[in-house]
Amino acid sequence: MDLDLTARDLDGVSVVAVKGEIDVYTAPRLRDRITDLVGGGTYRIVVDLEGVEFLDSTGLGVLVGGLKKVRAHGGSLQLVCTQERLLKIFRITGLAKVFAIHDDLDSAIAAA
Repeated sequence: MDLDLTARDLDGVSVVAVKGEIDVYTAPRLRDRITDLVGGGTYRIVVDLEGVEFLDSTGLGVLVGGLKKVRAHGGSLQLVCTQERLLKIFRITGLAKVFAIHDDLDSAIAAA
C-alpha cells in the first residue's frame, strides 16, 4: 500500500491528511513533509490519521521527530485519530501521554 499526503492551511494551521500505511517504506515521505513545513516556518501542525490503515514503529518515530521539531520553535503537533487499533498503539507505547490526540479536526485546530 502506498501513502497519500495532502497538506492544506486551515486558520493558520497546517493540516496534513494521511491515507494508507505509514511503515518503514512510506514513513520518510511523512517525515519529509513535516520537515518541509517546519523549514518553511510552519510550527502549528495537525496530522490527520483518520485515513491510516497501518502504523509501525518507524511511523511513530517520524511523529515523535516531528513533535520535537515543532516544539523546538514553540509550536505544536496535534493528532486526529479515532481508530481504536491506532489508539491502542499510542497507549501501549506510552505516546498517548506525549501527543495531544483529538477526535475531530476542529478540536485539533483549536488546540494548535
